[in-house]
Amino acid sequence: MKITKEDIKAHYLPQHLAIIMDGNGRWAKQKGRLRIFGHENGSKTVRTIVEACAELGIPNLTLYAFSTENWNRPKKEVDTLMNLLVSSLRKELKTLTKNDIKLNAIGKLDSLPLKAQKELSEVIEKTKVNQRMTLTLALSYGAREELKNAVKEIASKVKNNIISEEKIDDSVINQHLYTHDLPDVDLLIRTSGEYRISNFLLWQIAYAELYFTPVLWPDFTKDHLYEALTAFQNRERRFGKTSEQLS
Repeated sequence: MKITKEDIKAHYLPQHLAIIMDGNGRWAKQKGRLRIFGHENGSKTVRTIVEACAELGIPNLTLYAFSTENWNRPKKEVDTLMNLLVSSLRKELKTLTKNDIKLNAIGKLDSLPLKAQKELSEVIEKTKVNQRMTLTLALSYGAREELKNAVKEIASKVKNNIISEEKIDDSVINQHLYTHDLPDVDLLIRTSGEYRISNFLLWQIAYAELYFTPVLWPDFTKDHLYEALTAFQNRERRFGKTSEQLS
């Protein structure tokens, strides 16, 4: 039976949904096209899913757009991806504004080409007052790098007596992560049939529900999103407790 938007329980949505958008290259290869063709079509899926999440009332959506490891891909593909990022940001500003969506970005943003940094900063600035949803792009992002930086910052503050070692808890670590303004992830979706986390939000997904689908990202539709959300809503989230304690 097909799941529709009306089947989603509005009172039990993930407050933070994260997606590993995987399968663009394989999608293009299946069609005998270059990988960039897959990335271009994947960007269309981004618009569809972002709008769907905003319509449903999901307050935070984080998309794994480009990892620190992706810099190791062929230069031509990386350059094309960066150009696609710039053009997409320009085109989607209107969509973000219309849907009252605030753009955010996490990762080693200073490693992006200057043109991409400039475009990203401008869209972030122009959407900063929007309140319906926060869309976070993970760009040149790696969770281990994020955690390493947090450890260094906290160690420096302990050394300089800004904070004491005894005061270090989850909240202190959270404050030193790229995602310090975001809640923990409730649901993580990965497309393309791979069963890996791929160095994405390792701290933030500690108690997230994981949903893997064989659908390649360019083929991922609103219906597939609804299926993932329904699966999430049918799970019992215990956070270390027993079912009896929850009931």
